[in-house]
Amino acid sequence: MIPKLSHNLSFPSPHSASPEGIVAYGGDLSPSRIMMAYRNGIFPWYSAGDPILWWSPDPRLILELEDFKLHKSLRKKIPHFEIRFDTVFSQVIHECSKIPRRKQEGSWILPEMAEAYETLHALGHAHSVEAYQEGLLVGGLYGVSVGGVFCGESMFARVSDASKVAFAVLIDHLKEWGYAFIDCQVPTPHLKSLGAVEVSRDIFLEKLAICSNQNVASRAWKE
Repeated sequence: MIPKLSHNLSFPSPHSASPEGIVAYGGDLSPSRIMMAYRNGIFPWYSAGDPILWWSPDPRLILELEDFKLHKSLRKKIPHFEIRFDTVFSQVIHECSKIPRRKQEGSWILPEMAEAYETLHALGHAHSVEAYQEGLLVGGLYGVSVGGVFCGESMFARVSDASKVAFAVLIDHLKEWGYAFIDCQVPTPHLKSLGAVEVSRDIFLEKLAICSNQNVASRAWKE
């Protein structure tokens, strides 16, 4: 039986998740609760009309920064974009919410989710990476920073490979800033093609525990 969260700021162990990976339901989207979730390897993901669902899937997809595969075709496209950080976070999450997803009706980035992550951004926890051409936003991604781990949430592209270029540039900066790996959450063929691998929940939680308290460069996200 999946437990319902109370008003107390706590979560069941991610090891108690259902076979699908659901740890609990209910609660709220306050910054404190969301960040507690991420620090414990849990994230919110639900559809309109459903209660808030909190997930910790097994297996988990992660990308060790040194394992990133920058294909030659993508490398050639990097100079065609200008990449910025944290300049239009709200616009990025709004664009991500509009992208149609295969086998999915509507978007899980509901208005209350967008508002919650905009608050996290204002507090310095959530970040965006933006790809521009001729001054126009054409792609990007956003996620949450937990110590030396970047938890990727969603990406969008209005121009071919815009989000891939943003991701590639992000990888270089994360390396410079002292991050350890990217939590990609659930497996996708695209992310696997870039070097991401599936690991067990146990291994993921062990790596997260080591890296979540890791300090990154003070200049991170300010370049």
